[in-house]
Amino acid sequence: MSYFHITITDRIKIETYLELGLKPCQIASKLSVHKSTISRELRRCQNGYSAALAQEQYERRAKQKGRKSCLTPKLKTDIENGLKSSWSPEQICGRYQLEQKPMVTFKTIYNWLYAGLIDLDLSVLRRKGKTRHPKETRGRFRIGTSIAKRPKEVRNRETFGHWELDTVVSSRGKSKGCLATFLERKTRFYLAFKIPDRTAKAMFSAIEQLCELFPKEALKTFTSDR
Repeated sequence: MSYFHITITDRIKIETYLELGLKPCQIASKLSVHKSTISRELRRCQNGYSAALAQEQYERRAKQKGRKSCLTPKLKTDIENGLKSSWSPEQICGRYQLEQKPMVTFKTIYNWLYAGLIDLDLSVLRRKGKTRHPKETRGRFRIGTSIAKRPKEVRNRETFGHWELDTVVSSRGKSKGCLATFLERKTRFYLAFKIPDRTAKAMFSAIEQLCELFPKEALKTFTSDR
């Protein structure tokens, strides 16, 4: 069986099965996972398994994962000072190379600017026409993990709280209507919210409206993959 991350729903089930006296191998069978997955999960709690405590530990470790940014405070200050002096990212990198100082590539500086990690407006760039041209993403929302890559219980519509989202646009009239649609996989419950356009900002606004209608337990995952 392939490895997958244990969800809060799985942890609640594990805690319940343990209270009923089931052994780890029996719990693994019921959740359709390898017994080593359950063994790893039980090691999260040394003094008796708790679903809430295990979830808290999982979320805390998840926040600690990921590659650390090489944007140190000193490097950030040097880049900002260079940009304020009308230097281009290419010139900043070239100057550091002449002085044999460690420096990232000029493309990284541009990326930091676009991401807002450098506390300056894009107008500081010398080449006023040098702007990023993002790929077309309207109507293609990459939110969460695809249904095909989710656990068996999600693919088979066994548990509540997994939503599919999409947009519907009218092709008639000058002012085209647009809807954000949400379908709960298990119950086939369907909702639609009117949004101004198909941008990611508008879709996330619709998701916030959905979140106001349901408790967190009913909003486990979202995906735009059919």
